[in-house]
Amino acid sequence: MLPPVISVVGTTGSGKTTFLEQLIKELKRRGWKVGIIKNDVHGFEIDQPGKSTWRFREAGADNVMICGPDKMAFIEKHEEKKSLDHYMTFFGEMDLVLTEGFKRENKPKLELFRRDNDKNYILCNEDELAALITDDEPPVEINKPIFGFQDINRIADFLEENFIKC
Repeated sequence: MLPPVISVVGTTGSGKTTFLEQLIKELKRRGWKVGIIKNDVHGFEIDQPGKSTWRFREAGADNVMICGPDKMAFIEKHEEKKSLDHYMTFFGEMDLVLTEGFKRENKPKLELFRRDNDKNYILCNEDELAALITDDEPPVEINKPIFGFQDINRIADFLEENFIKC
């Protein structure tokens, strides 16, 4: 059975990578196995210091995947090389898989909204929005949970209660 997937979406500069680093650290502190898939529509070089995938791995993600227009890369932290069958499962052993991006996929989403980005709308429709993370009042009325960027513990509680299978 595949683990639940939550996509973190937002405009460029909204803080997705930094937010995910903090969330991964908190979920790992709580003992969860966390995978991350980074969507990169422009192409990428894999795992360079300071870049998103490297930062996610440094934050403690057990698995990291990045997808581009012509390739994908999967990084798994382990002590020794495992069997091909193990690698075929990719994220089967995770308690939760987070994605950065994939805003057009049909997965529940945490949207990061910053007033500084000067837009008056949110990217997600309410059906796919799990919660809004914002530094201001939302631009539209929504019937979903709203958190501040500093509410990492409360966001982790929300994910545990609503998505991670105990």
